[in-house]
Amino acid sequence: MSSLTGKRITLIITGSIAAYKALELIRLLTKAGASVEGVLTEGGAAFITPLSVEALTGKKAHTAMWDERSYEMNHIELSRRADLIVIAPATAGIIAKMANGIGDDLASSVLLAKNKPVLLAPSMNTEMWENAAFRRNLAQVQADGATLVSPQTDTLACGETGIGKMSEPDTILAAIETHFRAAQTLSGKTAIVTTGGTIERIDSVRYISNFSSGKQGNAIALSLAQSGAQVSLVSGNTKDPAPKHPNIKIVPVESAEEMKEAVEANLPADFFIGCAAVCDFRVSNKSDKKIKKEGGLDLRFEENPDIARSVGTLPSGKRPKLVVGFAAETEELIPYAKKKLKSKGCDLIVANDVSQGAVFGQDQNTVHFVTKDSVQKLETLPKPKVAKAIVDWIRERA
Repeated sequence: MSSLTGKRITLIITGSIAAYKALELIRLLTKAGASVEGVLTEGGAAFITPLSVEALTGKKAHTAMWDERSYEMNHIELSRRADLIVIAPATAGIIAKMANGIGDDLASSVLLAKNKPVLLAPSMNTEMWENAAFRRNLAQVQADGATLVSPQTDTLACGETGIGKMSEPDTILAAIETHFRAAQTLSGKTAIVTTGGTIERIDSVRYISNFSSGKQGNAIALSLAQSGAQVSLVSGNTKDPAPKHPNIKIVPVESAEEMKEAVEANLPADFFIGCAAVCDFRVSNKSDKKIKKEGGLDLRFEENPDIARSVGTLPSGKRPKLVVGFAAETEELIPYAKKKLKSKGCDLIVANDVSQGAVFGQDQNTVHFVTKDSVQKLETLPKPKVAKAIVDWIRERA
């Protein structure tokens, strides 16, 4: 039986020349056993007709917020009836609306009112794909939980060559199948993920922290949630918004001590992933008032708790089945990672070189998977794909 048998797909078709490929995608989905309901934007309907969508889906193609022949609120029902919302093709315009919460037509209102996961297959000119504003919007919708089927590099409809061509229907179909397979692989499992940097206060207005953005930890939490796990995301100081998913519970903290307490409060768990950049030291003589510069700063420090070690060395029965730590180093990356693997009692250390700002706040990461038996270097990947690789590693051993 296909993984799509009985699955319900709401397919949003927006205004791109690639809209004609949506018809082949509908054929492939229905052949695989899925039920498809089409939504066309005004631009989408300029490229293909609602009638052609209806002929292939066997259902009404929706174009208007209100249907005179029905009492239904289309923008609500089209989300509620679906198991997955697919946008193919996804223009820069619809992605911008998603990122900014704009619901000015049926398709964008469905996305604004959604309570289901979204998979999008972009289609646009290369310059649009690489535009800084678009990249911010794309990062936001991914942080909000959308799955991306990356476009291809090819000759585009405008005659230029570059990235932006929508993936082929069979590639999108494979991504949809992967989504449904992954959505159940960790069902019933629980995970704790730490993310962001910790803040160690000096006085009422100053603190010590680091450059961690929280991007990688957030991506790991989202990937675990999309695989069916219930995730407690213990979030320190982050620059990126927390991922939104019904399987994710956000636990905001500030200091390393608060993070340790939050982790302990959410145990037991099946998996622990310590991705946060925890400050090694805290100020032992911090002040509740602002320290005046005339008096100078006489700071004393004490060591913070090692959260990964405290979890990794728990006795059997209390320790999570899998404990994953991170090693952010500027030199001797693998030797330090191997040392941390042993001292922290981890099953896996994800090691990355953070020298010269290569990781913190960036959209990509280059990591090594270090275990007691092997060292595996991954190619440079977007952080969501690094997260997927980590979750795949966990899934294989769960």
